[in-house]
Amino acid sequence: MSKVAVVVGGGQTLGAFLSEGLAEAGYRVVVADLNGENAKQVAARINTQRGEGQSVGVQVDAGDEASVEKLAHATDEAFGRVDLLVYSAGTAKASPIWDFELKDFDLSVKVNLTGYFLCAKHFSRLMIRDGVKGRIIQINSKSGKVGSKYNSGYSAAKFGGVGLTQSLALDLADHGITVHSLMLGNLLKSPMFQSLIPQYAKKLGIPEDQVEQVYIDKVPLKRGCDYQDVLNVLKFYASEEASYCTGQSINITGGQVMF
Repeated sequence: MSKVAVVVGGGQTLGAFLSEGLAEAGYRVVVADLNGENAKQVAARINTQRGEGQSVGVQVDAGDEASVEKLAHATDEAFGRVDLLVYSAGTAKASPIWDFELKDFDLSVKVNLTGYFLCAKHFSRLMIRDGVKGRIIQINSKSGKVGSKYNSGYSAAKFGGVGLTQSLALDLADHGITVHSLMLGNLLKSPMFQSLIPQYAKKLGIPEDQVEQVYIDKVPLKRGCDYQDVLNVLKFYASEEASYCTGQSINITGGQVMF
C-alpha cells in the first residue's frame, strides 16, 4: 500500500507543487487548503495524472481546531492512515513595527504557528494509533533564523516554528516519528513574494523592478529559491534515508543563511 501524505496549504503555489510532486513520488495525497475549491482542483489534477482515488481535496482552516479535526477524520476515512504531514500554510504582512496592526500580527501567528501546532497534534495521533513511523515537516523560512525588517509578525511566528519543531521531535521520538522545518530562501517568483514587492521597494527606496535583483545579490549562489529545490529536500527528509535525523531546521537558502 502506498504511503499517504497530507499537504496543508496544498491548494496553490508551492503547496500545490509539493502535492503534485509527492503524488509523482508515489504518495496518495490529501490536499488541504483554506480555499477548498483550489484543494479539489489540485486533487483532480493528481487523479487525472496518477489514477482515480490517489488524491482528495479538503477545505481546512488550519488555525481552527475543529476544522483540523475534521481534516484528520477525512484523511482517515479516505485512506485509513497518514505517513507524512507537510505544513505549508503561510501568510505575511510587511509593515514597520510602529504601524503593525495587532490583527495582522495575530493572523500571522495563527496561520504560521498555531496551525502547525494543531495539525501536528491531530495527525501525530493517527500515526501513533497505527504505529506509523511518520514524518512531520513544516515549510518555514530563513526569517525563522534571522530577523526580517518590517516583517515582525512573520518572523516571530517562524522563529516559534523552530522551537515547536524541536519540541515535537522530542515528544514524538519514542514513536519513531521525526519532525523537521525547512528554512526556505526567497521564493522570488511566488505570489507571496511578488505581492510584497511594492512594500519592499518602498522600504528599500528603489523602483519595484529592481527588488528581485537586490534579493538575488544577497545569495552566494546568486539565484532565488525554486519550488523544485524545496521538493528535493522534502523528499529526502520524508524518506527512510533520513530516519536518524530529527528536530532539524534545514536551510534551503543558497548559502544566505548557514547556521
